[in-house]
Amino acid sequence: MPMKIDDISAFVAVVRNQSVSAAAESLRLTQSAITRRLQNFEQDLGVELLDRSVKPPRPNATGKRVFEQCGKVLLEVDRLRDLVQGDQAPTGVFRLGVIQTVGDMVLLDTLRRLNAAFPGLHTEVASGWGAQLLERVANAEIDAAVALFPATKVLPEGLVGRALGRLELVVVAKKGSMPRRNYKLRELYDVGWVLNPDGCGFRAGLARTLAQQGLSFKLNLETFGADLQLGLVANGAGLGLMPLPILERSRHLGQLDIINVSDFKPQLDIWLIQAQLPGPVQHAIDFVAQEVALAFAGPAAVQRARAV
Repeated sequence: MPMKIDDISAFVAVVRNQSVSAAAESLRLTQSAITRRLQNFEQDLGVELLDRSVKPPRPNATGKRVFEQCGKVLLEVDRLRDLVQGDQAPTGVFRLGVIQTVGDMVLLDTLRRLNAAFPGLHTEVASGWGAQLLERVANAEIDAAVALFPATKVLPEGLVGRALGRLELVVVAKKGSMPRRNYKLRELYDVGWVLNPDGCGFRAGLARTLAQQGLSFKLNLETFGADLQLGLVANGAGLGLMPLPILERSRHLGQLDIINVSDFKPQLDIWLIQAQLPGPVQHAIDFVAQEVALAFAGPAAVQRARAV
């Protein structure tokens, strides 16, 4: 029974993306090419794999079982390619997810060095919350992701992670508006917060800590963008919660004070998440991990690494 890897990839892409058009986009093919490969695969197996009575088509009972096995087949194919390629520089498409907080700080320089190190590689970058990026790695929609999680984070089966550094979060307020040396979270309620929209790990961590104390938070304003948030805080719109390295680089730094909150000292680890089985872009993943780790290690460490 002849089967082609391209036909298997097309079927897997359709199931994962829940759309022929999205599958075509992810594989850089036309929709007609995806449809033709699906038909070839079903003919080779002698069964229908999709329930086409619903929109979009979904895998039927047989299709679900075949999909699970196809994922294993494609992983083994990737392992075989990696074995043959050995230490050769990766080529093709490298799909990287980066949480915006980290991306704002390191992505520009990292991409420039990555392109110089692997000229045959085309890098596509996606952004999103950490949980979203984690799910996309698990679904093989991207090859790796850089995100922020607690040190105790448990990853789904089939994924591995490595810590690249640690990020300290600080509470900030308009300069001179909070004159005391120490505060507790309970005392900050009336001031209110300027935070990212729901889904942000920073906001979720604050909400958990407040809930543990039987408190809620007063949300004055929610918006994307660290620079905009810090500007709003500097104008007195409320308290902000920001990674210290971003605050230190902000043009609003002189208009802000760091507030010492004795019962809230949040820290998050910077994680690199990827599939457990190495793929053909492993060298690129390792390169990104090294660049991000260096970016958060401080200037002295960067200079030592660049000198090697």
